[in-house]
Amino acid sequence: MVSLAQSSATTTTTTVASIPRLQTLILTVEDTRRIVEHVGLDRLMDEMINRLTQAFEQFDPVKTVVPVRTGFSYEQPHVGLVEWMPLYEKHRQIMVKAVGYHPQNPGLYNLPTVLSTVSAYDPVSGHLSAVIDGTFLTALRTGAASAISTKLLASPNSQVLGLIGAGAQAVTQLHGLSRCFDLKQVLIFDSDPTVSQSFAKRVACLGLGHLKIRQAEINDIVAAADILCTATSVDVNDGPVFHDQDLKPWLHVNAVGADFPGKFEVPLSLLERSFVCPDFRDQAIREGECQQFKDLTQIGADLSSVVKHPEQYHHYQQTFTVFDSTGFALEDQVAMNMLLDYATELQLGTLVELESATAEVKNPYSFVL
Repeated sequence: MVSLAQSSATTTTTTVASIPRLQTLILTVEDTRRIVEHVGLDRLMDEMINRLTQAFEQFDPVKTVVPVRTGFSYEQPHVGLVEWMPLYEKHRQIMVKAVGYHPQNPGLYNLPTVLSTVSAYDPVSGHLSAVIDGTFLTALRTGAASAISTKLLASPNSQVLGLIGAGAQAVTQLHGLSRCFDLKQVLIFDSDPTVSQSFAKRVACLGLGHLKIRQAEINDIVAAADILCTATSVDVNDGPVFHDQDLKPWLHVNAVGADFPGKFEVPLSLLERSFVCPDFRDQAIREGECQQFKDLTQIGADLSSVVKHPEQYHHYQQTFTVFDSTGFALEDQVAMNMLLDYATELQLGTLVELESATAEVKNPYSFVL
């Protein structure tokens, strides 16, 4: 005969065992720091460039669905936006990046202009499998994407890099490009002189002491640059950020700052005589440099096409080229999975039960009973 206590214990054990455990991996900033410390910044950027190149080579829009990002924009209490960038890789993974852009953050709150988180889901059950920081990830993948486009479209002899906008993104732009080009000089300008003055100190961790980094006026930068990166917080309808004059005939531009309707950095006259390569065509037409075109046939092949068939675009290396970088969720997925792979290898991250799962799936209250 079984006692009441024994019966209760047996029932409890059976019930607990039948409840599925839905665990979500949380990767904190400290976890990411430990990954970077273990791998090293250069190796991490190199791997990001290699993984992203492979992803563009294999990208199939039928198998991997990437909608144009959407979200909320506002002007009060300060100009800002919060958007979500989803991706659905069929039968494998769903990813959503939530990203905020608030240009007043550095001055008012000592926070980055861009803050972000990335979430991964199991497409079979909808289970939230991982949540990680997207701020570092976004900067890293954007620098890597520019490196890929520049390697394919810029003159291979490029030595002078111009940076208009010397904030956070300029750091990873320089880092990515330094892994692919034998740069000799970096010319920088920022509307905030303190940002320009601190740039050399901020990139000291990259070990690029051989580079000559100096501040210069915008006109001098565009006249000297072989490669030009624009990564500004220019206001809507206040672009472009430089004039179309005295440019080297092989200038390649990585236009990184346009991420909002009416916001652009590159003169239309330069776009019209350049090979313009967007990372994500549909999004670039809404928010990037491509929104300036009335005739959309003037837009060139997207980055995935150029990566797949580089021989078809090799001749553009001696002409004007523009990479219209608005951000592509495919890049975020690649960066996220790279960090998650390292987290698994190094046994980093914390598993938590965020989602409610009960033995009685038809009773949402049963987990408290």
